[in-house]
Amino acid sequence: MTQPVSLVPRDFADRQCLPCEGGVTALSGAEVQAYLARLGGGWTLSGEQHLEKELRFRDFASALRFANRVGELAETEGHHPDMLVGWGRVKIYLWTHAADGLTSNDFVLAAKISRLLEHERRA
Repeated sequence: MTQPVSLVPRDFADRQCLPCEGGVTALSGAEVQAYLARLGGGWTLSGEQHLEKELRFRDFASALRFANRVGELAETEGHHPDMLVGWGRVKIYLWTHAADGLTSNDFVLAAKISRLLEHERRA
């Protein structure tokens, strides 16, 4: 069951990913657009079913280090992105496999990844 758009929190990063298994319903197109507008952080929508973001780093080691931190975060949240790591870049893809589309968990993890990136860049 999806959450009404009016109840979507502005700060996804303060929420936790909820466990999901079979029977999870993907967000509607209107819900996805509303969530995306509140998410910010340079995330883009790919076909209304995937969130993605490409991040740039100064070298391969920095990109790999960040990807590993995202992996640790994903383990903590119990929600795992697909990632492509290359020289100086990490591309992150989010969607909920069990729903075959986007759920609130994808937006929560995206916000947490954005927050992690902010902390990395300030350090």
